[in-house]
Amino acid sequence: MRIGVTLPGYGADHPLTITDAARMAERMGFDSIWNTDHVVMVADAASPYPFDAQGVMRWDLDHPMFDALIALAAAASVTTHVEVGTCVLIAPMRNPIVLAKQVSTLDVISGGRFVLGVGVGWLAEEFAALDAPFEGRGTRMDDWIDILRDCWTGTPAARSYEHYEVPEGILCYPTPLREPPILVGGDSPPALRRTARRGDGWLGFSYTDELDPARIRNHIETIRTEAAAAGREAPTRLAVQTPGPVAPLADHLAELARQGVTEVVTSADWTAPDRVQDGLNLLRRSVS
Repeated sequence: MRIGVTLPGYGADHPLTITDAARMAERMGFDSIWNTDHVVMVADAASPYPFDAQGVMRWDLDHPMFDALIALAAAASVTTHVEVGTCVLIAPMRNPIVLAKQVSTLDVISGGRFVLGVGVGWLAEEFAALDAPFEGRGTRMDDWIDILRDCWTGTPAARSYEHYEVPEGILCYPTPLREPPILVGGDSPPALRRTARRGDGWLGFSYTDELDPARIRNHIETIRTEAAAAGREAPTRLAVQTPGPVAPLADHLAELARQGVTEVVTSADWTAPDRVQDGLNLLRRSVS
């Protein structure tokens, strides 16, 4: 079981810098470090938050959230072997060729350690602020995944997609040192089908106070069934992001491993590094 941790992806009001936390996470023995993504937040948004039973966001909208890719480039530059990833980047509201270049650049900076977790997004008002279409974002994601991989070859073929046209003769450099694994986020039926048919893995989400191994098992079984129906090997990299206290996660971690989960991404209070280390040790013991 691989164990990752989210970094403090916020601004100057945080007492610990993201690079300090990245160094500490690697030194403590985490397998991966991650950052979340929103370009803007929207006060009084009508869009319900899909990962809370009440549809309510569980964070302070006034916190200055860093750009995920820039923050991870900084984290990669001060570490040597820990993986760096997004959990998750909202791909359909970005230009796919620009995103391909950003990701390949980050992969080169990191020495081939980057993992791209992607999601379709849920905040319609954020898409509107970026002049990006919210409707049809699922099929845009399908196109974007194909475009990213083609651009990472350096010489993408001219092709008309449903939502984008790649012109003839463009060169997309640098190429990544390895093709970054694409982990598809979400647990809706379309997200699970996308994981099975296009993803290199899955990145689910559950707060630790709502963690249900049986539900996660059902999602994994759906991914495997959909992959078989598509004539494709089922992805074996199956991760779950689990913000919240570590103890409830530790109680379920062995069961999650039995269900096929290969890694978890926990949260941390980086103002208390000793407790972060203790939490990691507890998780390691729970699956030893």
